[in-house]
Order: sequence, then structure tokens, then C-alpha cells
Amino acid sequence: MAQAATEIHHEAHGHDAHAHHGPQGILKYIWSTDHKMIAMQYLFTGMFMGIVGGFMAYVFRMQLAFPGVSVPLFGVVSPGEYNALVTNHGSIMIFWVAMPVLIAAFGNYLIPLMIGADDMVFPRINRLSFQIFLVSVLMILASLFVSGGGFGGAWTSYPPLSAQSQYNLTSIGATMWLIAVALEFVAFLLGGINFIVTLMNARAPGMKAYDIPVVAWMIVIASILFMLSVGPLIAGAIMLLFDQTIGTGFFDPARGGDPILWQHLFWFFGHPEVYVVLLPAVGIVIDIVATFARKKLFGYKIMIFTAVATGVLSFFVWAHHQFIAGIDPRMANIFTVTTLLISVPIAELLFVMIATLYGGNIKLNTPMLWALSFIAEFLIGGVTGIFLGASGADIYLHDTYFVLAHFHYTFFPIAIIGTFAGFTYWFPKMFGKMMDDRLGKIHFWGTIIPFNMIFIPLFVLGLGGQHRRIYNFQNFPELAAMQPFRVLATVSLIIMLLFQLVFFWNCIKSWRGGAKAGRNPWKANTLEWTTESPPPHGNWPRDAMPRVYRGPYEYSVPGREDDYWPQNLPS
Repeated sequence: MAQAATEIHHEAHGHDAHAHHGPQGILKYIWSTDHKMIAMQYLFTGMFMGIVGGFMAYVFRMQLAFPGVSVPLFGVVSPGEYNALVTNHGSIMIFWVAMPVLIAAFGNYLIPLMIGADDMVFPRINRLSFQIFLVSVLMILASLFVSGGGFGGAWTSYPPLSAQSQYNLTSIGATMWLIAVALEFVAFLLGGINFIVTLMNARAPGMKAYDIPVVAWMIVIASILFMLSVGPLIAGAIMLLFDQTIGTGFFDPARGGDPILWQHLFWFFGHPEVYVVLLPAVGIVIDIVATFARKKLFGYKIMIFTAVATGVLSFFVWAHHQFIAGIDPRMANIFTVTTLLISVPIAELLFVMIATLYGGNIKLNTPMLWALSFIAEFLIGGVTGIFLGASGADIYLHDTYFVLAHFHYTFFPIAIIGTFAGFTYWFPKMFGKMMDDRLGKIHFWGTIIPFNMIFIPLFVLGLGGQHRRIYNFQNFPELAAMQPFRVLATVSLIIMLLFQLVFFWNCIKSWRGGAKAGRNPWKANTLEWTTESPPPHGNWPRDAMPRVYRGPYEYSVPGREDDYWPQNLPS
């Protein structure tokens, strides 16, 4: 019955069903409901915001390394501007770079292609999700230029600092920041509904649950996690907005409110949010590892069940962010245990990748280098997180640069390495051209080496007692002696940012004059590689929609001449 329903959907939802996709001229880039165009809109908007966030990091790191100097392209950084730059850097990189690229862009582009559908089930809702997201982008950018400047109360927005303008000194910016985050959440709720319904109802004939590529599963599981976790934060955001604008006291202890309540509401969402962006990145890396190891994925079902277990456990670890906020020590012990427990499924995910590599015929193309670096760098983030998950150690390390370094060893592999891995892997499919592999490797090494030179020194600074959110460390003689570490981190950041010019040049050069990619340049198995590069409107001709006969990772099957076996080839 399920297969019959799928076939009926494909008949009714065929190429001709979306003839309305086709506004011409400039309108096709603005008003299209084609999932591929919407994916590009998310991708390029996320990349633009990545440039904005990277520039902010450059400015405040220059202030930390060379306090009081005029920063090239910015000027002298005031204390208020420093707070706004740090706050908006964190907000933008999480909410307007990691989420739109890893979930929305790759989800929109890959899910219909990987499951053999011609588009999302709700194409107009899909378009609306990006339009709302674009409004949120304009809102957060506009907040930087209003009276008082951008919000300066940290990306976690803890009250009373965020709730009362006399503390954060950015009353308009704080409210605009909050509205921008709320709009972004609405956009991703709409997009998540589309991903889930499309995966469950629009699969190609013959595609069973365990024939779906891992990256598609991961994006859908992440969308479910987001939907289940964001509700309390939306409620908290409404209360915080009322505190800011109409004088309520939900988080004001002088009027019976509780600022710690916000921490619970924020981190109940905030920690599952880590896995909301982690899982799509893991899925991207798994597809790349299997393709370039030329080997069947080790433990496909284990990977899916582990991702689900990770999502469930992620709802029971949030209070490790509050070990020094007055939490009952008995509860601290419970959250220490759950925090350590969640490292088990994450370790299992990494083990599956390593086991897939073992004995494989590994090809070190640029996407594979990014995938391997993801495993190595995220492992550092995971191991250092164990210290912070232990309540005793966290009392010393909390709010130091050790936390900041740990956080970036988890989020940089997710948001940046995961994005570069996926983009370089699917670039031939998206644009029909091959990227220059030599330039790709130059960009890879020019990013990975400086990244480690930025954040390894920050571990040292954190262990030395350096706390976050200090504008000028020269005011603290015992910390000023560690200035060479700050200079090293800042110079490394500048080098890393400059190497991103190689990436953009490679994109432009390859798009305009690169070698034609063909349908399947990597000799991969999943369905997106069975159509043209780039895919046409509708993805496949209506009379040639794919049928699936096997799983997505049948590489190096004994008895076959080719070392790959596409899902759509009959036995």
C-alpha cells in the first residue's frame, strides 16, 4: 500500500505539476518555488552572513591583540561596539550561517534529489520559509545601525542584561535582535515541516526507509529535534520581549521574576540546537567518506539509531550550562552523568566513520580532506567537552577561554568544515563544473592550519584563568602577560580569512571555465548523481523518474566489475 501511495504521488507530483515554478528573468531568482533555487538562496545568503560574521571576529580579535589601535576597515573599537560585535558574531554564525546552510540549503537541494522526487511537497511554503528568513537577515543587519548600535548582551541573551536597556545600553538593537531570531525560527519551522513530509511521502518507487541516504535522514531528524526543542524558547522570547517593551517582570527578581528561568528555557533549546546542526554535518561527512573510501558504510542502521538516541539524550543535558548558577548539587550530579552519556553515541558516530575508512581504497580529493578533518577536529571538541561536563572541573573552567575554544572545536567543524565538505562534493552537481582540486587543497590547508593556531592558544589562556567578555586585558596585569597568545590567535585568524579568497576565486573560476562534470563524476550511488548536472526543472523527465533497487552505499560489491552500484540500476 505504501509503495502504491508513493507511485500515485509520483504520478500526480510529476514534472508537469510544477510548471508554475517558472517565472522568467530576474523573477526566477526571487519568486521561484523550485527547491534547487531556494537552496541556492539559502546557501548564498548563509555565505554572505558568514562573511559578515567573519569580519566581526576579525575586528574584535584585533582589539584583543592590539587594544586601542584603529582596526583597518573599521576604526577604533569602543567597549559597546566590542560587546555588539561579540554578541552578533555568535548569533550570526549559529542562526544565520550554520542553520541556513547545513539544514535549509543542503536539505532543500538534496532531499528531493536523493529520494527521487521532483520537488518539495509544499513548494509555496518552501518559498515562504526563505522569504521570512530573508526578513530576519535584514532585521539583524539593520539592528547594527540603529541608535545605540547592535545588541550587546551576548548571544545567549541572559536577563537582566538583555531585559533592561540601562544594562545593555542597546534598547532598540536588543529588541530587533530578538525579533530577528524569532522570525528565523518561524522560517525553519516551515522548512522542517516540508523536509519531514517530503521524505516520508515523496520517495521514489522501491525506496524503503533503509534505502534513504544518511544525510537525508540526518536533516529530517535535525528538523524534528528543532521542532521539539524550540517551543520553550519561543515562550521565553515572548516574555523577554514583553520585559523589554512593556515593562513586565518575568525575569526581574525585584518583581518576583527569575532570571535563571531564561537560562533553563534557552538551554533546553540551545543544547539540542548543537545536534540540530551537527547531524546534517555528520550526514554530509558520511556520504563523502563512503564515496571516497569506495567501501560500503559500516553500520548504516546503527548510524540511524545512534542519531535518534543522540537527539533523545540531547534533551537531558541542558543544565550543565548552569553548574555555577546556583543549581542544586544533586541535580548537577544528574546532569554530569547525562552529559557524559551523550558522548557515547557521538563517539559511536565517529567510530562508524573510522570503521568505514578502515580497509577502504581512500581517494584524497578535496571533499575527502574536509571530511577527514571534520573527524579529527570534532574529536578534539568532544574530548575537551568532557571536562566541562564534569561539574567540579566546570566550576574552574566556566566562562573562560577554554569554553570558547571547546565550543569552536565543535561548531567550526560543523558550520565551516561541514559546509566546505558538502559544497565541494556537490558543486559538480549544483553547477555542472568541476572545482579546481589544486586550489581546493590550497584553501583546505590554508584554513585548517590557521584554525588550530587560533584556538589551541585559547585553551592555554582558559587554563590560565582568562575569562571571556573582557574588552582590554591590559587592565589585568596578571593576564596581560599572556598577550603573545592573543596576538598569535589574531594573526592566525587573519591568515585564515585571507585564504577564503582562494575559495571564492576557485568557485568563480570553476563556475565560469571549469571542466564539465558529467552526471556522476565521483562514481557515487545515490539518486542525485543519476540526473543531469545541474539538474533540470523537475529533476528528471516525467517518464524517467527513478526507481530504487538497493541501498545507497553499495561500493566494491564482490563480483561486480564497477566498484559502485547506483541505486537505480536493476539487479
